[in-house]
Amino acid sequence: MPRRRRWRGDLALAAAIAALATVAMAAVGVAVGDGGAEFDYRKLSGIIIPGFASTQLRAWSVLDCPYSPFDFNPLDSVWLDTTKLFSALNCWLKCMLLEPYNQTDHPECKSRPDSGLSAITELDPGYITGPLSSVWKEWVKWCVEFGIEANAIIAVPYDWRLPPSMLEERDLYFHKLKLTFEIALKLRGGPSLVFAHSMGNNVFRYFLEWLKLEIAPKHYIQWLDKHIHAYFAVGAPLLGSTEAVRAVLSGATFGLPVNEGTARLMFNSFGSSLWLLPFSKHCRADNIYWKYFFEGKGGCTHRQQCDEMEYISDYSGWPTNLVSIEVPTVRDMEAYPSVMDITENLTSSMECGKPTLLSFSAREVSDGTLFKTIEDYDPQSKALVYQLEKYYQGDPVLNPLTPWERPPIKNVFCIYGIDSKTEVGYYFAPSGKPYPDNWIITDIIYEFDGSLLSRSGNSVSGKPNNSSGDGTVSYNSLSWCKNWLGPKLNITRAPQAEHDGSDLQTSMNIEHHHGQDIFPNMTRARHVKYITYYEDAESIPGWRTAVWELDKANHRNIVRMPVLMRELWLEMWHDMHPDSKSKFVTKAFRGPLRNEDCRWDYAKARCGFPEHCEYRYTFGDVHLGMSCRLKNTSTNLLQQYL
Repeated sequence: MPRRRRWRGDLALAAAIAALATVAMAAVGVAVGDGGAEFDYRKLSGIIIPGFASTQLRAWSVLDCPYSPFDFNPLDSVWLDTTKLFSALNCWLKCMLLEPYNQTDHPECKSRPDSGLSAITELDPGYITGPLSSVWKEWVKWCVEFGIEANAIIAVPYDWRLPPSMLEERDLYFHKLKLTFEIALKLRGGPSLVFAHSMGNNVFRYFLEWLKLEIAPKHYIQWLDKHIHAYFAVGAPLLGSTEAVRAVLSGATFGLPVNEGTARLMFNSFGSSLWLLPFSKHCRADNIYWKYFFEGKGGCTHRQQCDEMEYISDYSGWPTNLVSIEVPTVRDMEAYPSVMDITENLTSSMECGKPTLLSFSAREVSDGTLFKTIEDYDPQSKALVYQLEKYYQGDPVLNPLTPWERPPIKNVFCIYGIDSKTEVGYYFAPSGKPYPDNWIITDIIYEFDGSLLSRSGNSVSGKPNNSSGDGTVSYNSLSWCKNWLGPKLNITRAPQAEHDGSDLQTSMNIEHHHGQDIFPNMTRARHVKYITYYEDAESIPGWRTAVWELDKANHRNIVRMPVLMRELWLEMWHDMHPDSKSKFVTKAFRGPLRNEDCRWDYAKARCGFPEHCEYRYTFGDVHLGMSCRLKNTSTNLLQQYL
């Protein structure tokens, strides 16, 4: 196996973590002979909840495509088949689009999510396209190499186009997810580890609220304790993502060979398009748990209640206004071109009219004010308002566009990247073209290095955070889980690379006030990437909460990072070992754990970490680094982390 690889994929690669954690448990089971007590790692399962656009969709129809050598037949790949996308775009769109109002399939073609690990291994299998769309195929190979049983890793793919309530109504997804946990317990004999990435965290949140209504209240916590040991939230957009606004109004291609207008047309047909909308941290919905029992299931609307801070503070807790949009002053049907009615006078009248610049905060985006305001200028806005009111504000279980409190799970780990240039606001203006190309982005606001920047170079007003986000989700949304920490916590900062502890910084018993960010008074060496751990094991007896911030970890690539795989490995090893002496694994040092972690030190003309690695040539090695291998087995090296 090469020492370094160029990993590729998309949001769903968070699923890779499950395989790695399971590998760690395999090492656990081998090494316990040195530690004394016996325990059985094989009782644990890893349950994977992929993110947006991270599950294969397959056709469940027969569709003839004129003027194309390709047709769609049952079980043909739809998402993602780039060959048919290139050669039969219109047919492909029929299989992808949903009816915006009722979320039903196109009359001529329907698609359904694939099942099992193959659904999230490669989105577009093939000699060339496979590596480009690989999700976590390589980690399946890891599991095979380490002897992990196939039933220890369970993928729970879903139709990521649907809003949460439709996942249950059409596919009984949450019933199936509950059954998956129960089968895993029956099969393996122990609780599961939940790994979710990006929108997969939104799905898991909805499942927890759905479960609260599905089983008896007094059994809810018991069920969670029995079936879920730990929850790893990776890159969770806990307050939404501004990129969802861009996709709704302008279009996001996801790297596909389509124009932004086509991407917008497709994205806006999905009820899930609003699931990632940014929202205010100061507004909450009614407690539907009580309304469910006292008022019945039907017709419940989540009335949004905002506290005083929403109206006395700026930007709804975000760095700046999310959307600033120019609208024509003329408010009639001819003020904006539509698909069905375009005349020469429209463009000229818009150009002559003096536009009005309107700005919208996160609250005004999530409550529908933005879409209601531009209804006269955008033919799709009415459908978006309908989706928002029916599938989110009127959801019978939960309004997902509200802040999330800490889930009642014993062990919660929130992991995300920081200090990448991240979009936090947009300026839109009419383009003079019909829908879906009727808006253009005139400027983008970025957050980076503790300041706000604009693409145009204009000055920006706002309140930037101490750090920036992961390149996709802003820092204030990712770091919302810091509110899950208690009033006292320990903070540790260490280099991401292997280290001997000389650059380790620790602060113990730091006070934390709910609702306020935690910014440690610690130094940073130039050109060194750090990982900062915020850990709390005292606030709630028997519960642990941890937040890991990884410098320069990109939202889409974070789960491919060796440092994250190593930390998950060590945490699981420590967590499951009966001889562990502390609440969390030590951060005092980090040494190589695999042959791939050993490298050649050209300055000293020897293998790095000579106490752990040695030069041992094997036929087929093509460079010195490949010949650096561990002196001892990984199981022996892991003992020092207890």
